[in-house]
Amino acid sequence: MDPTLTTTGFMLDGYRIVQTLGIVRGITVRSRSVIGNFAAKLQTIVGGQIGMFTTLCERTREEAFDIMMAHAQKMGANAIIGVRYDATEIMSGVTEVLCYGTAVVLEEEHHEG
Repeated sequence: MDPTLTTTGFMLDGYRIVQTLGIVRGITVRSRSVIGNFAAKLQTIVGGQIGMFTTLCERTREEAFDIMMAHAQKMGANAIIGVRYDATEIMSGVTEVLCYGTAVVLEEEHHEG
């Protein structure tokens, strides 16, 4: 499945929706390590971006996105519209990241002329 055929919107220019297959989601749960927490706390003393957490968050969102894409592909979709992310702290240091959207089948619009 082509990741460029995902959007936070509800349409993709140049395509039309021919079938809506339903909601798809990707869920992953991650925890921070004790060493990572300690290093991040040290970084807060200096201030600025906390690179360790930025990397962890990006990897976690990417994993949830990939799981959602696989779910959509299994349903027969070639695109996902209305993509959103949500995150919930399940317990201290443990976070669930959810990526969800609507799986659809698109076809390219053909213009005569």
